[in-house]
Amino acid sequence: MERAIGNRSLVSMTKTGQDDEASKIICEVVARLHAKGQKPLRATLVSLPVWFRSLHLAAKEHGGIFIQASLIAEELLENPEDIVVLHGDIHHQNILDFGQHGWMAIDPKGLLGERGFDYANIFCNPDWEIATSPGRLAHQTTLIAETAGLERARLIKWIFAYAGLSAAWSLEDGGSPDLALAIANLANTEIDK
Repeated sequence: MERAIGNRSLVSMTKTGQDDEASKIICEVVARLHAKGQKPLRATLVSLPVWFRSLHLAAKEHGGIFIQASLIAEELLENPEDIVVLHGDIHHQNILDFGQHGWMAIDPKGLLGERGFDYANIFCNPDWEIATSPGRLAHQTTLIAETAGLERARLIKWIFAYAGLSAAWSLEDGGSPDLALAIANLANTEIDK
């Protein structure tokens, strides 16, 4: 077991005007995680359709944007591309500086699905101010899509679906869905562009 002994922080980088650099680091770490290797033991991994059950329940219970996000999620889940083992919770605080070993991800969830999903949570982070800053989502989707080799339009759909799922989880846990819903609304406005 290794310890994260480095003193760099993706959250600090983002808050000090290095959002692009932090996003590129995240993309590099995710690319290493998604690198083709041995075949995964599918029985030990959770499939994305199972992971999205809470969103579908929220759509039935709350309607509105949850229905829209659920429909986009179904579209993506019914026609997956580039299936890999997923981390499942990629964000600024789950990628740490391990000093001489570089940046590494912690706290994997063990999912199986389309690799684009792993990039969606980046947009709900690191905090409200940054995540909802004007123009950030549009700029970062272009940067991350190019860096990760993703189709930008499909990434935006993953962001919308994930933000809806995150809001559903917040409601289930008795928390505030406001940030996730704000990101869902921002992503929704980008879908048709």
